[in-house]
Amino acid sequence: MTETIDLMKKHVSVRSFTDQKIPDQDLKAILEAGQAASSWKNFQSYSIVKVQSDTQKQAIYAAQPQPWILKCDTFLIFIGDLNRAEKATRLHAENFHADGADNLLVTSVDAALAGQNVLLAAESMGYGGVFIGMIRQNADEIAKILQLPDYTYPVFGIALGVPKKLNEVKPRLPQEVLVFEEFYQEQDAQVIKDFDQVMTDYAGARQTELWSERVAMQFGQPEHPMTAAFLKEQKLLK
Repeated sequence: MTETIDLMKKHVSVRSFTDQKIPDQDLKAILEAGQAASSWKNFQSYSIVKVQSDTQKQAIYAAQPQPWILKCDTFLIFIGDLNRAEKATRLHAENFHADGADNLLVTSVDAALAGQNVLLAAESMGYGGVFIGMIRQNADEIAKILQLPDYTYPVFGIALGVPKKLNEVKPRLPQEVLVFEEFYQEQDAQVIKDFDQVMTDYAGARQTELWSERVAMQFGQPEHPMTAAFLKEQKLLK
């Protein structure tokens, strides 16, 4: 077990922060670690908006009322960004084609890789944080607050700060459910029921619904229409 792997396996989401600030030099190092992440063809098709002022936090919170946005020291919003790609393309070609599923995957994966690097780097320095993907459901309002131009969209945020407390590490699905030899192996619903029990044992009295019920709440209804509508508005989806 290496120190890096040990750190990764100890990851927990942090939603409770002290009032202690993250020094500028630490935040700079954390963001540099984010930039070191792998990127499709080195296009670096993402940007990061760093929010630290109470005014901007309050505005974002009004659009997406997640309390840790207000409580954290720094709220980082990761933007899928093809705006720079548009400028680069115009230097050499007349047409620019940003819209499409593959381009959305490129920008979203680039942002996600950078985000994971950022959080891992922060944790290595004693800080903590939590990903906030719900901002996509209010993407139009978030975009206005951040003054996002065409060909950009908010993918997720990370609330960062000094942890007030750390929860226990959440169980993960058994590796045999996720990792297959040579070919995909579809399983029956028993693996879901088994993991429901694992999560029930972990949560104890805190549990309000089964793990599978949370999955069903996400995928048992049509997706929120805001994401697709906003992506069309930003010229990223037809």
